[in-house]
Amino acid sequence: MTDGMVRKWVRQFNDGRTNVHDEARSGRPSVLNDGLVAKVNEKIRENRRFTIRMLCDEFPQISKTVLHEIITNRLNYSKLCSRWVPKMPTDVHKTKRHGCASTFLTRYSEEGNEFLKRIVTGDETWVCHVTPESKQHSIEWRHSRSSPHKKKKFKTTLSAHKIMCTVFWARQGILLVELLPKGETLQKLRRAIQNKKRGMLSQGTMLLHDNACPHSAGVTRNLIQQFGWEQFHHPPYSPDLAPSDYHLFLNLKRDFGGRRFDSDDEAKNGVQQWLSSLAASFFEEGIDKLVSRCDKCMNNGGNYVEK
Repeated sequence: MTDGMVRKWVRQFNDGRTNVHDEARSGRPSVLNDGLVAKVNEKIRENRRFTIRMLCDEFPQISKTVLHEIITNRLNYSKLCSRWVPKMPTDVHKTKRHGCASTFLTRYSEEGNEFLKRIVTGDETWVCHVTPESKQHSIEWRHSRSSPHKKKKFKTTLSAHKIMCTVFWARQGILLVELLPKGETLQKLRRAIQNKKRGMLSQGTMLLHDNACPHSAGVTRNLIQQFGWEQFHHPPYSPDLAPSDYHLFLNLKRDFGGRRFDSDDEAKNGVQQWLSSLAASFFEEGIDKLVSRCDKCMNNGGNYVEK
């Protein structure tokens, strides 16, 4: 505090002032008031699946920041949802996961982002004509005084009409999207890399995919060896460490939630359009998340990583 400010306070206290806090002053009135808080609370009670964006549409005069403050600080709400895991991990599974995460982080510390740029990952997923609502779509606002028990969500039966979509991608973007007969996927992937990301073959391709039977079959392993690709070991039952599962397909199923396709061709076009709409940063983010996820996997003893 400056000497002049000290003298000012001394004069004010000599004149009879006893309060050290600033006095109320005129200015722009705050939009955050009890009436607004009550209205927001009423909207959330009507529909506990309201998102911040939806609430912005209901209260266009209120900024997103103010709404978030009302919900989290004034109303003490937080969002909860159920979460599925593929299998209860045994000590053996945890050890394998911990080892794979450690190996990945060691390579990353030695090679940095160049290591991430070499990764080619891929998997397949069913795209149903009718995709059920995801867990993220079903999350609800819960008050801090609500019951701590999470709401159960039962897995629904997939639509009988569906297509199998195989996607291979890298930090640089999509490499291959196909519905292929058995045995042709890797051949087409190699040609796709040659056509789209020619430098990846010369730099050395790092193939990262899970240990499902088609991926670990002898024919597949021989073909990978023939191409001169390095295959990074992926621990079993670990979709949380597979970029296609925790990033690409997760967002695909979320955006397709509640959407209906009337034919296989319409479903294929829907997938292609969705993939084409993704920004380059989407793929970078998906691969880069491997670093933080492997770090969390090591720190929690090989248990599942939620986010």
